[in-house]
Amino acid sequence: MLLRLIFVVAGMALLSVAAVAQMPTYNLGKTLSAEELRAWDTGIGPEGKELPPGSGTAKVGAKVWMLHCAKCHGADGKYQWPLRAHPPSGGKAPLLAGEKGVVVSRQFATTIWDYIKRAMPLGEEAGSLTADEVYAVTAYLLHLNGFIKEDAVMDAKSLPQVRMPHRSGIPPK
Repeated sequence: MLLRLIFVVAGMALLSVAAVAQMPTYNLGKTLSAEELRAWDTGIGPEGKELPPGSGTAKVGAKVWMLHCAKCHGADGKYQWPLRAHPPSGGKAPLLAGEKGVVVSRQFATTIWDYIKRAMPLGEEAGSLTADEVYAVTAYLLHLNGFIKEDAVMDAKSLPQVRMPHRSGIPPK
């Protein structure tokens, strides 16, 4: 009985190897060059060391917001455009301002900058906003949520200093 089981298992292993060997290859993927890797390695940490030069204020951000962001998030960040594929918020654009907005749940302001730069504006070329525009939109969102004043300048030095309510990892009461 044991010998028969060994032969069955060995036969299945040989068939598996033969099947894999006959599978087509698609020549997908390639090793990235150092330059290509640098283009994708854009994560921004809490200290903001990776933030690029540039700056913006909420006042300037309001103008950029109306051009690129308001159609999905409303002028005040409290609108949920219903035709967006966004499973975490039930298929709607997430609320960005107010006590139920996702901005208040972030630990670091640099996370907001990073996400806007990588993924917004939806429907346009993601990552197409300049560093100054991203600083300005980030400032606008921080201002809408009451974390900074409208004329506060956000840049690589000031943005990491913004105290977010979840900075300690513990939700505020």
